[in-house]
Amino acid sequence: MARTNLATRRIKPEHSELLTLRVLRRERISPHFARITLGRGDVEEFRYMGFDQWFRLFIPVSEDSLSRLPDKLNAVSYAKFLTTAKISRPVLRNYSVRAYRPVGPDGPEIDVDFVLHGSAKNGTAGPAATWAQTCEEGDAVAILDEGIRFNPPRGVEHVLLVVDETGLPAAAGVLAALAPETRGLALIEVPSEADLQPLDAPAGVEVRWVVRDHPESTPGRAALAAAQALPTATSPTYGWVVGESNLAASLRRHWIRNGLPKDHIMFCGYWRKS
Repeated sequence: MARTNLATRRIKPEHSELLTLRVLRRERISPHFARITLGRGDVEEFRYMGFDQWFRLFIPVSEDSLSRLPDKLNAVSYAKFLTTAKISRPVLRNYSVRAYRPVGPDGPEIDVDFVLHGSAKNGTAGPAATWAQTCEEGDAVAILDEGIRFNPPRGVEHVLLVVDETGLPAAAGVLAALAPETRGLALIEVPSEADLQPLDAPAGVEVRWVVRDHPESTPGRAALAAAQALPTATSPTYGWVVGESNLAASLRRHWIRNGLPKDHIMFCGYWRKS
């Protein structure tokens, strides 16, 4: 992650341990998204918290990749993790729970959506996106639950969610978990019309899609412009912005200049455009 106030806003899980799961299904849901469904293994130990629950995902690169992973990830354990030889060190990335089903054919199921930039076939995709396009049923991964970022102050019932495509899975989780009486707006930027998804949201929360003029344009710029063009909120509002680092940091500054209290904002730069 690039820039964030996550440390002061996060709700940690009561208990978190390393869980080994298996791939149940792989689905290409749109031009720029793949959905991997995980389950079996230790999935019964996973405790779903809803909203934008996120986790560390360890993708193996060799047969012994998942054999020596830490039970928690802090500065010390992460430094030790980095000393593992690259030929066996798993790929480590952060992902959100797109959906959770407590009952499935083989027990609980966790959907994880991956943004696909580049192609696994021609080698232009990153390691996680490549895995999402090539994994098979039964493949093992490990996850480490990190809890929830969405944590509005008590009494705030108006929300403003702003994301690029990397934040879409987390926004979907937030929208699905909001109380029915919640009011607000979700601005969701995607590369193309074909990437729009059906989302569950309270009747009082408008979902407004922002489609880029060109799929390869810098993610987050269109969502930032749309958010900055909104009128200043007249009721207590909770601002939640995640995605490319410039989107998150710039919109936080804009909100503060327009009077939104800092403790009414959660911002997280998932990645930085080079």
